[in-house]
Amino acid sequence: MHVGLFWLGAAVLLAAGEAAGGELFMLMLAGGALGGSAAAFLGAPVWGQALAFALVAIVLVAGVRPLVRRRLLSALPEHDTNTAALTGRGGTVVEAVGQSGGLVRIAGDTWTARALIEGESFEAGEKVLVHEIDGATAVVVRGF
Repeated sequence: MHVGLFWLGAAVLLAAGEAAGGELFMLMLAGGALGGSAAAFLGAPVWGQALAFALVAIVLVAGVRPLVRRRLLSALPEHDTNTAALTGRGGTVVEAVGQSGGLVRIAGDTWTARALIEGESFEAGEKVLVHEIDGATAVVVRGF
């Protein structure tokens, strides 16, 4: 069997392994294996193939991977997390809500709540919308 086929097999296995990690590291090593394969097909001795693998892998890991990761991460949409993710969500009043407080269920959790508009109140069972989270209190308005 030609040694170049060994390098091709290694490249395929490394690329397949990338699917498990998703960090682009194994994919860069797969590129290095392709470099070793190319060296084998050009007639380089085994030490030359290993050197080609190492050089290509180092260039890809140190030079290309950071650029690709930065590009991929910048293309991802930002998602609100924690309390910011609750703003604009609907909820149901569990215990009457007014300026002095109350309880609402939002996304399966019970939160202390108060009305945004002074003088407004909500009875148990009414639908509300989260205007903002103030500390550990949901500030709510009438929902629909």
